[in-house]
Amino acid sequence: MKKVYIYKGFERFWHWTQASLIIFLAFTGFEVHGTFTILGFEHAARYHRVASWMLIALIVFAIFWHFVTGEWRQYIPTTKKLKEQILYYAFGMFKGGHHPTQKTQLRKLNPLQRMVYLGFKLFLVPVTIISGVFYMLHKTIDQNNVVVIENIPLEGIALWHTLGAFLLIVFLVIHVYMTTTGHTPTSNIRAMITGYEELENEDENEETTTGEKPKSNHIQEEKK
Repeated sequence: MKKVYIYKGFERFWHWTQASLIIFLAFTGFEVHGTFTILGFEHAARYHRVASWMLIALIVFAIFWHFVTGEWRQYIPTTKKLKEQILYYAFGMFKGGHHPTQKTQLRKLNPLQRMVYLGFKLFLVPVTIISGVFYMLHKTIDQNNVVVIENIPLEGIALWHTLGAFLLIVFLVIHVYMTTTGHTPTSNIRAMITGYEELENEDENEETTTGEKPKSNHIQEEKK
């Protein structure tokens, strides 16, 4: 095993901030819907609105960062070893099977994660945010008759926003569960805090199977 620097500083900041904002938005959103009363309707609605704009700003900055650094390539979908990855999560990992894909600094996501996270970024988040913005601006964006949101039924906007919110919660629960499927139940979470993750030494495996010396690896690592 070796320690590899996988997650950059901004990547970790963006991950934890986004998760915190989504959880807070779910909490205030449920109170706005009348599920419970803790902050009070007016405070919950105000905090929900502020947190939503903070999340939008974070996402815009994250998009910029992904394109500038080239990290957007991590989400390019592929079907290579996709079946093996699904079978591993469904059966293999419960039987002590070997992980079908090797995580590296340049390939942080396995094929299934790429597709799920791409759907999260291109469908789930946009649906929730756009419907939320339409809901907030339903009575104000049409003042100059530029865009008439009132022609869209408020009930329909609320339905899409609520659906997106529930799907985000489902995604969050599954995501937290999947973090426990690493080498130890807390290794993935620890990696997202420190940036370093313990990975199998692929170079040593290559030397063992081919009899050739591995090429130099420029990834920051700390061999145990």
